[in-house]
Amino acid sequence: MSGTLPFPPAPEPEPQALERGRLLFAGQTEFVKGVVGMDGLPPADRIEICFAGRSNVGKSSLINALTGTRGIARASNTPGRTQEINYFTQGPELYLVDLPGYGFAKAPVAVVAKWQGLLKSYLSGRQTLRRAFVLIDSRHGIKSVDDEILSLLDKSAVPFQVVMTKADKVKEKDRAVILDQVRAKLQRHPAAYPEMVVTSSEKGDGIATLRAIIAGLD
Repeated sequence: MSGTLPFPPAPEPEPQALERGRLLFAGQTEFVKGVVGMDGLPPADRIEICFAGRSNVGKSSLINALTGTRGIARASNTPGRTQEINYFTQGPELYLVDLPGYGFAKAPVAVVAKWQGLLKSYLSGRQTLRRAFVLIDSRHGIKSVDDEILSLLDKSAVPFQVVMTKADKVKEKDRAVILDQVRAKLQRHPAAYPEMVVTSSEKGDGIATLRAIIAGLD
């Protein structure tokens, strides 16, 4: 393939953008509430970004790394533990929104159906949502269950950006194969932002870049 690859990793931000991201996430992160229905959403008085990902993709670990607040989003090895939309403030002008893990969950079918319905309602109806960050495991690439959420984001006209997690768990040669698979899948989704962010919550890779990207949204 000649020329630039589609959906390249996001480049290193300019120093000014990195500093803006650092300052945003140097502020206090506070848990607001867990929401189990659309009527429980907090006032739409600031912009918000959300994090979506299948169970065990490393979403809680990424949020903890971003905010520098250990345990602000509970990490758990039990898939489907988060069954509500969790709201956090990041300073006075931004909500961070942790969406329920989708896919396999150790929960009753009726419960799973309820919070998947909530997820769809939220994505379709939240006007202050600026971008969804969809987490994809670097070891596995995009699975069929991820395709469902990506298609939902397309239908909801919510711009989304893929964040590759657990990059440190994959050898360089294997990572290239996975990234090619992700690129091929993303070309089918019009709402996909044209750059990926490759991260490791454990090593800190890509965290400053993601902070800068979030700080640049308005």
